[in-house]
Amino acid sequence: MLFTSIDFAVFLPIVFFLYWFVFKKNLRAQNGLIVIASYVFYGWWDWRFLSLIVLSSLVDFFVARGLSGDAPERRRKLLLGLSLAVNLGLLGFFKYFNFFLDNFVSAFSFFGVEMSVRSLNIILPAGISFYTFQTLSYTIDVYRRKLDHTQDIVAFLAYVSFFPQLVAGPIERATHLLPQFHRPRTMDYAKSVDGLRQMLWGLFKKVVIADGCAYYANDIFAASGDHSGSTLLLGAILFTFQIYGDFSGYSDIAIGTSRLFGFDLMQNFAFPYFSRDIAEFWRRWHISLSTWFRDYLYIPLGGSRGGTWMKVRNTFIIFLVSGFWHGANWTFIVWGALNALYFLPLLLTKRNRQNLGVVAQGKYFPSGREILQMGMTFGLTVIAWVFFRAENLTHAISYLGGMFSTSLFSVPAVLPKSLMVYIVFFMVIEWLGREGAYALQNIGGKLPVVARWSFYYAIFIFIFLSEVPPQQFVYFQF
Repeated sequence: MLFTSIDFAVFLPIVFFLYWFVFKKNLRAQNGLIVIASYVFYGWWDWRFLSLIVLSSLVDFFVARGLSGDAPERRRKLLLGLSLAVNLGLLGFFKYFNFFLDNFVSAFSFFGVEMSVRSLNIILPAGISFYTFQTLSYTIDVYRRKLDHTQDIVAFLAYVSFFPQLVAGPIERATHLLPQFHRPRTMDYAKSVDGLRQMLWGLFKKVVIADGCAYYANDIFAASGDHSGSTLLLGAILFTFQIYGDFSGYSDIAIGTSRLFGFDLMQNFAFPYFSRDIAEFWRRWHISLSTWFRDYLYIPLGGSRGGTWMKVRNTFIIFLVSGFWHGANWTFIVWGALNALYFLPLLLTKRNRQNLGVVAQGKYFPSGREILQMGMTFGLTVIAWVFFRAENLTHAISYLGGMFSTSLFSVPAVLPKSLMVYIVFFMVIEWLGREGAYALQNIGGKLPVVARWSFYYAIFIFIFLSEVPPQQFVYFQF
């Protein structure tokens, strides 16, 4: 079920009404409703994959029970290994089986040994990378004794399958989200209004910006050999806005929807395209995944505490794994490696934490130095996104080769003027709201009532009048 579909527009009010007006005095019934609603939401695509969520949930629920108390350390390690094996095994099979099989065959072909092996027709379950990491955070934190196991299986099932963020995050930690299912929740009007405001901005990002950019970027990437360097550069920039509008738009809708039900989810994007270096970009882009890898992989490997070799090794591991998490294609691995190369000079010169605050905080305009830093960081990001978007490495290299040709300075063959106006409007609002958790959080409250509602209606009209065909959320494929 898509957030931008009529189905969801009908589904959400029904669940909201039942949640607050029928089951409001019964916490367990509210959690049960969330489980049912979440399974309906997910099963709308393909009900068969519900078995995977249920299996992961039940395994980790009972594993965590065995991890608690004074269980022998050997048993605790075996149980944690079971959780990792089941969850990562399912993820590996559905997402990476054919990738490893094809590369295995190619490796033998390189040495002159031809193998006749057929790939399996495996359908990737939507959101499997997200809910797998979310449920793993529970067993790992119980194993580390950072969290007590829950006795309430309904609350745990709701935590794993919570429909607003089930398919594309944010990837919540059990220490943050699970306790919220154990606490009574009351309807908060201000919180609900804030949630609707964030949902509105998320819909604008998705429908107007992301889908609008996708309409042109898809055509340019599909026929990249026929376009000039300037057109290819425009296509790469449009995809850069597409991926941000698409994914951060989903996160905004998910966080806003959760707020309607009395839940607080973590911020997943913090205006990453205003970053002054790559390290800051990765503190602001897909925060829930970056911090997951930091806490459950980077720090256990030693983080940046060791010598130069360990720092370089751990940096490449974290970025390569992040790239591989995104998909079973060498393009994602190269994308991760490229970002590691961007990041290393900052790490080795100990400048990776020099930009921790908001750019130009308390000011309307950045300094000339900040403009240059943001421009360079954005340019490096655009180049990296080409690998992320390309069909394969050959496509990515030929695309970049065509982009950096002499025709780079020609007039683009495609110039969507109305879309450019929307992008400028979008970036202005994002800039003005960059000190909040999302762009409209502080802007709306500062305007007079008439101006505020006129502004909201204008955004709604932009969404409603969008003539671009709806596009599936990009991160559903991960």
